[in-house]
Formats: sequence, C-alpha cells, structure tokens
Amino acid sequence: MFMGQYTEQWTALDLIAERIRALGYPAPGTYKEFVSMASIKEVEGVPKATDMIRHLVAAQEATARTARALFPLVGAANDQPTADLLTQRLEVHEKTAWMLRSLLED
Repeated sequence: MFMGQYTEQWTALDLIAERIRALGYPAPGTYKEFVSMASIKEVEGVPKATDMIRHLVAAQEATARTARALFPLVGAANDQPTADLLTQRLEVHEKTAWMLRSLLED
C-alpha cells in the first residue's frame, strides 16, 4: 500500500511540474525549494507505526485542502487544465486519507 502511494505521488510530482512549466513558470527542482514551500513539516525521529499513519492522514488531508482552496483561483483564470489536475489530485488525496484512516479504526 505504501509503495503504491509513493509511486503515485512521485508520478504526480512530474505532472504538476509539467503543468507549472506549461503555464510559463519554472517548477521547483531542489529539495530546498520544496521544503521552503511546504506546509507539511517533516517528522522528527522515528514515529511508531500508528503515529506514522496519523501523520500520513494529516498530510493527505492538508494536501486535499490545499487543492480545494486553489479552485477559485483557477476558476477566475479560466484555467480548465489546472482545474482538471486539481480534481484528479483531490480525488487521490481524499481517497488515500480515507484508506489510511481505515487502518486506525478498531
């Protein structure tokens, strides 16, 4: 399950970078750039398995909120390709959060 999520997110990163470039902007390309823009902070140490899942749920939910918050901006710009990409990302992150939450249920 986790490898599938990793692979999906790695592929999505490329699609997002391509969209940024298609809009005429440079896509971030270094870890330092990504960290400076990230709203999700790295976890210190090695969390217990259930805590790791909770962190992943929180990160998926935060990413979904960010995607949802961008819809008014892309709507005002009449940017359907970006809206489509956001819709796809929102679906993935909401579903992944749901799947991870199910691992925490008793």
